[in-house]
Amino acid sequence: MGGGPALKKAEDFGGTVRRIVALIRRDRFRLASVIGFGVLMVCGMLAIPAILGDATDLVIDGAAAGGVDFGALTRILGIATAIALATFAITVHNGRTIAKMAQHMAFELREEADRKVAALPLSYFDSRPRGEVLSRVTNDIDNLTQTVGQVTQRIVQGLLFLIGVPVMMLTISPLLTLVVVVTLPLTLLATRLIGRRSQPRFAQQWATTGKLNGHVEEMITGHQLVTLFGRREEGAAVFKRHNEELYEHTVRAQWVSGLLGPAMMFLGWFTYVLVAVAGGLQVAAGALSFGQIQAFIQYTGQFQNPLNMLAAMFGQVQSAVASGERVFELLDAEEQSPEPVAAAGALAAVEGRVAFEDVSFRYLPDEPLIEHLWLEAAPGQTVAIVGPTGAGKTTLVNLLMRFYDLDAGRITVDGVDVSTVERERLRRRIGMVLQDTWLFEGTIAENIAYGRPEATREEVVAAARAAHADHFIRTLPDGYDTVVESDEGGLSAGERQLVTIARAFLIDPSILILDEATSSVDTRTEMLVQQGMVALRRGRTSFVIAHRLSTIRDADVIVVMEHGTVVEQGPHEKLLAAGGPYARLYEAQFARPAVEEEEAVTAAPARA
Repeated sequence: MGGGPALKKAEDFGGTVRRIVALIRRDRFRLASVIGFGVLMVCGMLAIPAILGDATDLVIDGAAAGGVDFGALTRILGIATAIALATFAITVHNGRTIAKMAQHMAFELREEADRKVAALPLSYFDSRPRGEVLSRVTNDIDNLTQTVGQVTQRIVQGLLFLIGVPVMMLTISPLLTLVVVVTLPLTLLATRLIGRRSQPRFAQQWATTGKLNGHVEEMITGHQLVTLFGRREEGAAVFKRHNEELYEHTVRAQWVSGLLGPAMMFLGWFTYVLVAVAGGLQVAAGALSFGQIQAFIQYTGQFQNPLNMLAAMFGQVQSAVASGERVFELLDAEEQSPEPVAAAGALAAVEGRVAFEDVSFRYLPDEPLIEHLWLEAAPGQTVAIVGPTGAGKTTLVNLLMRFYDLDAGRITVDGVDVSTVERERLRRRIGMVLQDTWLFEGTIAENIAYGRPEATREEVVAAARAAHADHFIRTLPDGYDTVVESDEGGLSAGERQLVTIARAFLIDPSILILDEATSSVDTRTEMLVQQGMVALRRGRTSFVIAHRLSTIRDADVIVVMEHGTVVEQGPHEKLLAAGGPYARLYEAQFARPAVEEEEAVTAAPARA
């Protein structure tokens, strides 16, 4: 099969199986129905070989006596037919019931996964591709529940046969029963040996499936960037590598698990030969009748059938267990810190005084980012946060929103520690406009009203006008009812950003966070949006993260951050006069281009 990475062993195969069984047991009424009807079905199927054996003896004895009692034979065959029809009806009923059980399990797992995803911290999604998480919620849950639907009835039926068949065998011949049972350890040994080698390969198969889905999601989401920068060949090469890995892991898993089928077939034929030889000797000795040996051989087949079914389903079962492990890993992931029991009336009416008091935070334990930060914003103030990339600007507002928990210190709003306030209650008071716009599939009006679904059309239009988005919206084919079919939806980057700004206007927040909110609009639109922002910020505490310093000159306080620390703060003019880090940033953006232009103009006549 060629070389490959080291096999990743299943973390807890037995534990995963027990959890899957616990999921099945949740649907107790349907499970009890399946088991109850299954017992009746197995009893009927166990009775049929004995009945047919009696029919065989009736024919042989009648022929030896000179006449067959066809009336009795008809009654025996009629009973066998009725039992066969009843077992068929039970099989159909159990199949439908188990299908409902499997889909109910899928329904509950998806709901649990949805609740879990909502409760996970941002750090969980920061540390793994989105496609990997999506694969667990979709592919792995589907694989697990479909397998449960396909194998549950067979497993229940097989276990009942493995219990009932030896009992019927013992009533015919304890010696032949011993011959059959002796081969059982060989079957269990083959199952164990093959299972230990195939399970890690199935785990690799589904892990690689997650990687492939993650890469495909990235390539589709960033299709324009991939094409623009000429990275399609590289993306195709990565896809080919993941696809080849998936192919190899799947072939290995299926090939190894597929060895169990031939092994079971060989052991089955070996058992059949032993029974036939030993049974023939007993018939010749007069210890058994022809009908009894016929019935026993049929019971031998019924005893082997569950083992052969297990062999046929072995790979599928192991694949489902591997998917189950991935699903349970998601469901067991550590959630964000529990919500506090908020004090009555906490943040009922926010004035907007925000304070960062000796705040420390790091994403990785050995890489400090923010250390002992102090910062205060008075009600109604506009605080601009500037600094180089990686200084901690966006992290600062993420901490205020409680997307992450602090390592030390505290953040207060109106003197209330935000860690003692429910996240939802806190975030209802905060409006946020990000640099990366996000629109969902729906109308323009629904996207604007995302934070206030109950808003009237008049309120939506007023918010759009305040954000200077009303004009372009009315030029769309269906105006505010134009459907955005994807994150882009035919809108330009600037138009999408105006929609998100209108969304912030509509929720009327007490605290406003603008993270490069005008970075994707043209200069003229930026001026219009800035006018709207002035109106939006009036009476609200605002945090504005900006790289273009021209957009934050009117801020009450400009905070300069470097390496997670506030190195300078104050109004624009004061910081310029101080000649510190802010003045250097400002000079880098404005002064140097002007000097270069002046030098170019001065040098032009000399070159002429």
